[in-house]
Amino acid sequence: MTLAAGAPSPTDAPPPPPGPGVTPPFAAPPTEGRNARMWLSLGIAGLAAVLCCGAGGTALVGLVITQAESLNEQADTIVGDYFDALAEGKYEDAYELLCDDLQRDETPAQFTARVTREPRVTSYQVGDVNLTDLTVPTDVTYATGGRDRLEITLAQDSGTGQFEVCGIAG
Repeated sequence: MTLAAGAPSPTDAPPPPPGPGVTPPFAAPPTEGRNARMWLSLGIAGLAAVLCCGAGGTALVGLVITQAESLNEQADTIVGDYFDALAEGKYEDAYELLCDDLQRDETPAQFTARVTREPRVTSYQVGDVNLTDLTVPTDVTYATGGRDRLEITLAQDSGTGQFEVCGIAG
């Protein structure tokens, strides 16, 4: 059978659509395991954040505790030095431990005259510093046998940064 010139031949028909087993024009993204990897990544990131914040919080608590203990140690030293100086009759040393305001109100001679008239402290027990108002409760025993609880007010020296005795209330 002969075909006329220009007539389509049966072999010139359009190709059939691709079927099974045909390679697609692009690679399909994998879908298997995608959600599991995402949740695992989020879990690891969350754990890292918790560990970092937890370590920071622990460090902050440690810093606060260390600072409070340091203040208690300084207060114990200053109050102890003050009462020791008075007990040993070293009034000039005790006067030097007073804050500037108290030293302006009273000369060393006036201070010596005043503390020699007061009952002598033979022993004392310094408590913990109240951080809100920088007072230290101190239990004292006098040479007369009496006992008292004094509130020692502390102030920080602007020059040295050390605590100083800035008031005693009974």
